[in-house]
Amino acid sequence: MLRPEMSKPQPTPRSSAAALAPAGPRPSRIRRDPPPPEKPKSLRAYPTTERESWVVVIGVLLFALAIFVISLGVSEYTK
Repeated sequence: MLRPEMSKPQPTPRSSAAALAPAGPRPSRIRRDPPPPEKPKSLRAYPTTERESWVVVIGVLLFALAIFVISLGVSEYTK
C-alpha cells in the first residue's frame, strides 16, 4: 500500500543561481547623510634650527642641575 505523500511527484528544486539572484534591483532603504566637506589640511610649522639648539642647551643645563642636586643630597646624607 502506498502512502499518499509518496505517490505525488516531488517538486523540482530551483537552481542555486536562481535562488540567490534577486528579483530585480532594489534601492537601498537606508537613508544616509552626504559626507561632510573635507577641511583643508593646515601645514604644521616645524621648529627652526635655532629653536632646536636652545632646546638642547636648556635640556643639557637641566640635566647638569639635576646631577648637581643629587650629588649634594648624597654628600649630605653620607657626611
